[in-house]
Amino acid sequence: MANRVTRRSKAVVSGNLHPHYRDTAATLARFQGFTLDCAPPRPQGGEDLAGRIDAETSCVVVQYPDLFGNIADYSDVAAAAHAKGALLVVVVTEIVALGALRPPGAMGADIVAAEGQSLGNPMSFGGPHLGLFATRTRHVRQMPGRLCGETVDAEGRRGYVLTLVAREQHIRRERATSNICTNSGLCALAFTIHLTLLGETGLKRLASLNHARAAALADRLDRRVVTSSFFNEFTVRLDGDAAAAVERLAGEGILAGVPVSRLHPGAGLDDLLLVAVTETTDEDDLAALAEALG
Repeated sequence: MANRVTRRSKAVVSGNLHPHYRDTAATLARFQGFTLDCAPPRPQGGEDLAGRIDAETSCVVVQYPDLFGNIADYSDVAAAAHAKGALLVVVVTEIVALGALRPPGAMGADIVAAEGQSLGNPMSFGGPHLGLFATRTRHVRQMPGRLCGETVDAEGRRGYVLTLVAREQHIRRERATSNICTNSGLCALAFTIHLTLLGETGLKRLASLNHARAAALADRLDRRVVTSSFFNEFTVRLDGDAAAAVERLAGEGILAGVPVSRLHPGAGLDDLLLVAVTETTDEDDLAALAEALG
């Protein structure tokens, strides 16, 4: 989408973007004829992405919070991108975080792609999930997919219609911006019901609870924590191989987290462990993990 908007063909990709997202983008780049400038992972945060933007850049892609849990203000990156005619694309993998954090649009994001699974949808062995997508009004006609809007019928009853949909999706499939072949309607409905029941106050309270419990665990682990600012996920440094520690603790009934080496093999990050804490984690869980890692 950013390539279509800017008529350019190079994306600058944060090194702290989830590698599954990066690898999917690399596959698209291979077959659609654009290039990726991928920065190396930086667990402590503080990437210099603005320095990678040039006249050929269509967009800068960042994750918020990033893979290692870091929270960053991307206003300067957005300004640098816009100054050179590029867009800022923000990925949000934990939608509950937006109950506490500054929204990407307020930092100048042009496109936001998010995962809504954590509200109302169980993991279900890997799926199905639902995607959330937003863009500036001026770019709305370049969105992949379709926009539905509320209206009334001839008798004044409320109804919903396809407000914006590309003709190519129906008559010239090879030129379509997207071909939607799956139905995530039930997942979207569950998300909507869950969010409606929470309301604005409930979402903020849920986000606050997530962060408070993550902060409580970080306090217990203290010197091991690599991430300076986080929502409910952060990175810790162990004394040895994190993958081996995860396997050993799994045998004791403790799910310790995700070793970074699983996501970035061969990057020299074998002693780093990604830890997530949510509202479902209680004090006994925190104590057990802290003691085990100690």
